[in-house]
Amino acid sequence: MSLIHPEVFHRCVDRFRGQERLRSFSCWDQFLCMAFGQLTFRDSLRDTVDCLCARSDRLYQMGFRGPIRRSTLADANEQRDWRIYAQLAQTLIRRARRLYANESLAMDLDATAYALDSTTIDLCLNLFRWAKFRRTKGAIKLHTLLDLRGPIPTFIHISDGKLHDVNALDPLPIEPGSFYVMDRGYLDFERLHTFQDLGAFFVIRAKRSLRYVRLKSQEVVDPSTGVRTDQIIRLKTFYSQKGYPDRLRRIRYFDAETQRFFVYLTNHFTLPPLTIALLYKSRWQVELFFELCALSRRGDAGCGCRRCRRCQLVNAIDSSRYWRGPESSAAGQYRSLHRDRPARLRYLASARTIGVAFE
Repeated sequence: MSLIHPEVFHRCVDRFRGQERLRSFSCWDQFLCMAFGQLTFRDSLRDTVDCLCARSDRLYQMGFRGPIRRSTLADANEQRDWRIYAQLAQTLIRRARRLYANESLAMDLDATAYALDSTTIDLCLNLFRWAKFRRTKGAIKLHTLLDLRGPIPTFIHISDGKLHDVNALDPLPIEPGSFYVMDRGYLDFERLHTFQDLGAFFVIRAKRSLRYVRLKSQEVVDPSTGVRTDQIIRLKTFYSQKGYPDRLRRIRYFDAETQRFFVYLTNHFTLPPLTIALLYKSRWQVELFFELCALSRRGDAGCGCRRCRRCQLVNAIDSSRYWRGPESSAAGQYRSLHRDRPARLRYLASARTIGVAFE
C-alpha cells in the first residue's frame, strides 16, 4: 500500500464526495479490505473479513481506523461511488506507463502500440439478475485496451454480455500516431475510418468474405520470412466502400509455427510487412492477460448490484502488483511467458502471482 500516496487517494475521494455522511468505516478502510482480499486470494467478503478479524491486534498497523464487519463492507461496495477507485486506477495506470516507457517491443517500432480485445465473465443469474446473457446464464463483457509496452491496461469498458465487440470502438480513446491491433471481430470499415481521420493506425485481420480490388502489388523482399503478398487495395462492395473510401494495405503472411495463413489489413503503408505481421502476433499478450486474470478472480460474494460489482472490479485493478514497475518479478515473469508456450502452460496451471479480478 506504500505505492499509493494518501494525498492521491484523498483527492480521488474528495472529487466524488466519498466521505460524506460516513461515521467509522472510511473509503480507505474499504479499499484496504478489498485489496487484502485480492492480494491474499480470499474467496468471498466473509472470508476476507474473517481473516482480518483473526488478527485484530494488527489492523491498526495495517492502516485500518474503524471496525470491520462483513455487512458494513457489503453496504460500502453497494452504496459508495465506484468512480473513486476507477480514478485511482487511472492514476496508477499513468504511473505504470511511465515506468514501462522504455520497454522494447518484439519488433522495431517506436510508436505506441495497443492491443484491443474482450473477454466474457460468467456470473450467477440468480444473484446478478441485471447481467442477462442467456436464458439460464448471466455474464458481462470486459473490453480492454492493453499497452503492449508493459503490458499495462489503459482502457477498460464494462458492458453486458450480449454487446458485440465492434461496439466497443465507439468509446475507445484514439491517440494520433499510435497503432491499434485488433482481431477480426472488430472489423467495421466505417468505425475503422475514424482511426484514419484522427491520424492513428490499425492492424486487423481480414475476413474470408472480403471483396476488394487490387491496385498495386509490392515486391516481397524475402519470402522466407513468411510474407507472401503485400498489396494496396480498395474495397469493392457498396457499403464497405462507403464506410472506408480510402486505400488499404493487405498483407498475406504464413506462420510456420502454426502452419496457417493470415491476412492483415492496415492503413500504414511504409512499415515493412514483416513488422506488421509481428505486431499482430504480439496481440497474444492481451489473451494471456485475460487467462491470468481468470485464474485469480476473487471476491464473488456481494449484494449482486451493478455498483457493487464495479466497485469490486476497480478495487481489484487498484491492488494489482504491476504498479511496482518493470523490476517486479511478477511483471517480468508475465512479460516473458508469451514467448515460451510450455512455460506459459506450466505457469497457468499454478498461477497465483497477479492479484487482479475482473468480476
